[in-house]
Amino acid sequence: MTLSILFSDTDANWSTWETPLREALAESGISADLHRSYDTPERVDYVVYAPSSPLQDFSPYTRLKAVLSMWAGVESIQGNQTLTVPLARMVDPGLTEGMVEYVTGHILRYHLGIDRHITSNDRIWRPDVAPPLARNRRVSILGLGSLGMACANAAKGLGFDVAGWSRTPKTIDAFKTFSGKGGLVEILKRADILVLLLPLTDETEDLINRETLSLLPNDAVLINPGRGHLIVDEDLLDALEHNLAHATLDVFRTEPLPSDHPFWDHPRITVTPHIAAETRPATAARVIAQNIKRAENGQELLHLVDRQAGY
Repeated sequence: MTLSILFSDTDANWSTWETPLREALAESGISADLHRSYDTPERVDYVVYAPSSPLQDFSPYTRLKAVLSMWAGVESIQGNQTLTVPLARMVDPGLTEGMVEYVTGHILRYHLGIDRHITSNDRIWRPDVAPPLARNRRVSILGLGSLGMACANAAKGLGFDVAGWSRTPKTIDAFKTFSGKGGLVEILKRADILVLLLPLTDETEDLINRETLSLLPNDAVLINPGRGHLIVDEDLLDALEHNLAHATLDVFRTEPLPSDHPFWDHPRITVTPHIAAETRPATAARVIAQNIKRAENGQELLHLVDRQAGY
């Protein structure tokens, strides 16, 4: 049987995804009509989906078996009441590697004081600015999903004193874990470097606010490649005048970040344009093909979204 698979995204992304998807489907032994037509929704078996695509009403897709998101974040689609079939988020090896490289790069940047040496051109010899060893620098990671775990293990591998926080308790041999409201207080108090890798849910929106930022040690730094809505912007700016030394932000409430936003000009904020973790079609296409094959064989989808939890 030939499956009807709708690619629901922009023309530009179709041009980069079409060949990897066709190759991955063929390698998996899947006979597929991969197309971009919205004209016959009743014939579509699977949708390869970008939440920003024109498709928002899934009601006409009466034969649909699953929606396979190309994005790691699904907060803009998981609440869609017309979507009643299983939804899988993207967990892509290439995306994970990119996130690990971004996070560890900025952890090392802060740990080694690289900015100080790059920007200092006053010819003053400062032998007293050598960093401590990594084992004496505490890195706290909020979010222990696939990306959070990968980044935590990478930081631990470099010798940092790593701890992680999750909504529900987790036991991990490699590093200390915290959970719940009490655990959040504890992990923030020990965060020399705080990394945000939480999904966006009702519970995590505005989690990093005046109260939680005040728990951080003096001269702590923050790295947010997770979700822009985790942080209250005004409270972050206020914390930078008190206990927070610097923030690197890759995600924002409005993207692109408006040119008049105060983050751009703040001397202790680094803005990067949502580049921490890009979905790579070459590797992500294989994840999509694998999930379609699993579904056709009656197996549960990988990276299935818990619609109640929101991720």
